[in-house]
Amino acid sequence: MNDSIELIALTVALPSTTTTARTKIWRGLKAAGAAVLRDGVYVLPASPAHETTLLGFQTEVENAGGGGELLTLPARDEAQAERFRALFDRSEAFGEWLVDCRQLANERTQDLPTLERRLRTVRRQFEQIAAIDFYPGEAQAQARRELEALANHLATLLSPGEPRALVGSIARLALADYQGRTWATRARPWVDRLASAWLIRRHIDPGAHILWLASPADCPPAALGFDYDGATFSHVDGRVTFETLLASFGLDAQMPLARLGAVVHQLDVGGVPVAEAAGVAAILNGMRLNIADDDALLAAASTVFDALAAHFADAPADKV
Repeated sequence: MNDSIELIALTVALPSTTTTARTKIWRGLKAAGAAVLRDGVYVLPASPAHETTLLGFQTEVENAGGGGELLTLPARDEAQAERFRALFDRSEAFGEWLVDCRQLANERTQDLPTLERRLRTVRRQFEQIAAIDFYPGEAQAQARRELEALANHLATLLSPGEPRALVGSIARLALADYQGRTWATRARPWVDRLASAWLIRRHIDPGAHILWLASPADCPPAALGFDYDGATFSHVDGRVTFETLLASFGLDAQMPLARLGAVVHQLDVGGVPVAEAAGVAAILNGMRLNIADDDALLAAASTVFDALAAHFADAPADKV
């Protein structure tokens, strides 16, 4: 038996006439982060605090003329433990929150009190989701980074001239210093390397020569490596290489590129779901299977990234 995860379940049976009580109890359980195992069975990860929470709802059920039982449900094996954890996956909630966060990041109003108020609201909403994210993963980490970036961005408007803490360890670089260079990454690229190579060619170094390495050890001393351990540009502070390049060259303020970065992030390391991600993965995978030459693969994949960037530039933030 797998004891790595255990749930506490509350069974709820209420008379059909207790509509008000039923709605109140359901809303309360939802706010507490309870998941529905099946009709009338609500579960939370086992802990003394959650047991106290469900005991309180059991009392409410009984006071409303219904019946309820508290049960302990240990996972039988790792597969069931994973299904139990999935009941509390907050990726979609963080994804919906991210829409509001990015809308505020793109706000052009100079009404500073309104910006302050909306930032407090967005922060409070994040904290509410995080409070019931019982098995936090990449989605929460990604959302937290976006919140920190938003707070730093708005701070420059709310308190101009004040020094700001740097996020992560990414230094701002000048595009002029990175022209006509050789950029090197591992051969047979997948999404982060393909998107990064596209970004380099389209927005950083139009004259870039992309070198595909059989091994990172083969990288020439003068080349700029990307997306491998020890490369000049790679994963930093939770960002994938594409996002690191965006931040390094000040391109992360361009919303179409930031949204494309969210797709790359989700496909490379997981995190907040992005509607376009599955389709992009299918298309790139098909190209990778059909095209053996890496330069030809990049050329084909670049049409996908060009189209995505145009789509994100055209689509309203709440539709992306």
